[in-house]
Amino acid sequence: MVARGGGRPHRLFGLVVPGGRLVTAVHRGPVSRLTRRTVMRANGRGLSVRRLLLAVIAAVSLGGLIDIATVAPASAQFTYNPLPPRPKPPKAANDNQMLVQATEVDYDYNNSRVSAVGNVQLFYNGTSVEADKVIYDQKTKRLHAEGNIRMTDADGKITYAEIMDLSDDYRDGFVDSLRVDTADQTRMAATRADRSSGNYTVFDNGVYTACAPCKDDPKKPPLWQVKGARIIHDQQEKMLYFETAQLEFFGVPIAYMPYFSTPDPTVKRKSGFLMPGYFPGTTNTGFGAEVPYYWAIAPDMDATFTPRFMSRQGALLQGEFRQRLIDGAYQIRAYGIYQLDPGAFAGQPGDRQFRGAIDTKGQFALNDKWVWGWDGVLMSDYYFFSDYRLAAYRDPLGSFLNLPTDAISQLYLTGVGNRSFFDARTMYWLSFSGNQNQVPIVYPVIDYSNVLNYPVFGGEFSYKTNFVNLSRDTAVFDPITTLANTNSLCTTASADPLARTPSQCLLRGFPGTYTRLTAEAQWRKSFTDPLGQIWTPFASLRADAINSSVSNQPGVSNYLPVGDTQAIRLMPTVGLEYRYPFINVQPWGSTTIEPIAQIIIRPNETYAGKLPNEDAQSMVFDTSNLFSVDKFSGYDRVEGGGRANVGVQATTQFDRGGAVKTLFGQSYQLFGMNSYAVQDSINTGVDSGLDKPRSDYVASIAYSPNRTYTFSVRSRMDEQTWNVQRFEAEGRANFDRWSISVMYGNYAAQPELGYLTRREGILTSGSLKVATNWVVSGSARWDLEANKINQYVLGAGYVDDCFVLAANYVTSYSYSAGTTPPVLSHAYMFTFGLRTLATSSTTSSTGGLQ
Repeated sequence: MVARGGGRPHRLFGLVVPGGRLVTAVHRGPVSRLTRRTVMRANGRGLSVRRLLLAVIAAVSLGGLIDIATVAPASAQFTYNPLPPRPKPPKAANDNQMLVQATEVDYDYNNSRVSAVGNVQLFYNGTSVEADKVIYDQKTKRLHAEGNIRMTDADGKITYAEIMDLSDDYRDGFVDSLRVDTADQTRMAATRADRSSGNYTVFDNGVYTACAPCKDDPKKPPLWQVKGARIIHDQQEKMLYFETAQLEFFGVPIAYMPYFSTPDPTVKRKSGFLMPGYFPGTTNTGFGAEVPYYWAIAPDMDATFTPRFMSRQGALLQGEFRQRLIDGAYQIRAYGIYQLDPGAFAGQPGDRQFRGAIDTKGQFALNDKWVWGWDGVLMSDYYFFSDYRLAAYRDPLGSFLNLPTDAISQLYLTGVGNRSFFDARTMYWLSFSGNQNQVPIVYPVIDYSNVLNYPVFGGEFSYKTNFVNLSRDTAVFDPITTLANTNSLCTTASADPLARTPSQCLLRGFPGTYTRLTAEAQWRKSFTDPLGQIWTPFASLRADAINSSVSNQPGVSNYLPVGDTQAIRLMPTVGLEYRYPFINVQPWGSTTIEPIAQIIIRPNETYAGKLPNEDAQSMVFDTSNLFSVDKFSGYDRVEGGGRANVGVQATTQFDRGGAVKTLFGQSYQLFGMNSYAVQDSINTGVDSGLDKPRSDYVASIAYSPNRTYTFSVRSRMDEQTWNVQRFEAEGRANFDRWSISVMYGNYAAQPELGYLTRREGILTSGSLKVATNWVVSGSARWDLEANKINQYVLGAGYVDDCFVLAANYVTSYSYSAGTTPPVLSHAYMFTFGLRTLATSSTTSSTGGLQ
């Protein structure tokens, strides 16, 4: 097992080598006894107490090699319980002064020996050494210490020993009954530690664990520990060699390793084999195993080779190269396999002999405000990652409710100023469903915004621009009726292309090329009159230059004019916002009620519904955008016509903590054309609640009594009947032993958008600490209309400060070729972890189970 870069640095041999002036003590006469305590400074004469101190510190530091870095577990659901923080020792002044305290200090000049006897304490630059007796023999140049030896270094690591004997140059010696307690609460013990040639240290009967001792019975074996008949440390190679090692649980051996080696904790990166892994596989691939090899090429670069050997398909080769430069870093991953049995994927994209992929990413800083980078994916076939559970498909927990449908390749440049932002990027999405010709290529999209840091006409002036150029090969239709869905009337392979009409299908994406440049300037100013009323006039001017070239594919002309179209779209806007807050203060808290009114004057939207819509397809009307001047989510549509938005906001703040915030309001189309009532190729705005002169009512309430509970409700009600069109309620609670979140959603049918029936469901997640070290967790989505739980995660595990054993059962949707609906897949993941030593995860999955 080797160390791979990226974690906390390891440390070995906490040798304290003092610098500056070193101390000696001198007394004329045959034998002298100094009692109490002596502070000594260097004068270059007499017997060397310097060597005494350094040798003691060096000897007891032999235990420093077990300061092994903690390794994070693979499962994001179950992690080690946090260790109680150990108070750091006060920082000592690095003044190179030594303090020696003992009951007595003897100088025997006849035998050239100095002894410190009785409650010996040595202090030097933050390191303290305690012992019953310390003797230094200048003739043999040996140091001997015995009795309750204890050293505490500046980092809080504590080393214990009973007997220590060491040469003054630290090259040879031994320590009996060694025990080390590190700052990160790992522990090691050995009956004897021998050092030779200034390089090799041999620990006899060594024991290592990262588990805390039992409070009731400290002599009881910890949950796990590793024993080794001999542990050899080669300081020059920085390697640890274990002989006849065994892993014990509660003192019972469960695994034997006659020999293994690992870098010592000082090594951040070292070439060698990493922890092997097991791949349960599928019926198409067979089971297999991975044996990673890590190559530390240079201080700034490394590589990892991970061959996976599978019973049915042979060897899948995986490699990753990483390099960190002075201004950034990049990585390249490559995969490849010559399948032994391509027929296992008969009728699927994987029915080919060679399959492979390249995945790369990088980011570099030009200066403190500008960065550029890239992401890139290239695959032999679009189903390669999911077949072999690679990249985004590696972690099934990450796929819950959100399995990726494509991989992005992009090149970007981003700059952030004090009040400005710039972003330019080109994007290419690699479809995991095989519909690559229906995915657009963006080259490029550019955004820039800036807020002037000085007033203009007494108010704030800002401007923003957006440029986009994209193309798509094939039209994307989406059925919105039962007939169109069951008879596949909206597919490009439909036998009746004339059936692709707005009453049957939506045109999600048009075939051809689209270019748009948008520039918008905004100004606003707020002032408060003597009555406390807040008036905010605002104005904006937006201009769009559009060029579209729509291919005349079957059915497209029912939605958009085919051929080339050029358009200039202007939208000047002026408006006024009014607020009048009323504040009421009571002994229990304060309440603020604030009526809000907004009037907007502008012309009609030109070319409404006659131009492509790529970035403004989402439309949800609620209190979050009630007072937005333009409620469209993107630039391809722009709101026009006169409009008024009115509402009332109330906030109650309780003195004993907690607050309630509510908002209720409605929007009115005053004059001109209602942009939300105009059908475009995807019916944006239709059935949104804004597509009528008087909009639906929107309301929200949020309440957080303390840090434990959070509640919120959002709703949209029909303007005439008050029937609920959209309702969401969410609650969260976090306690010491358990946490839970519940979200309920109820959405009315939107036939113009393809939602023919009401949708209703509950999404829940939670965890419970059922015992001191046992945790269960889960997430589920319950479709109340179908009365079916269609996605869920169940997990359980044992967790303490040094050990993790967990299992997860996960359901998620996987995509297959063509227009086949996603299939519910099932996965099982098991995690086993020993803090500071190893963590292993195994995943098994099946597909198509309903």
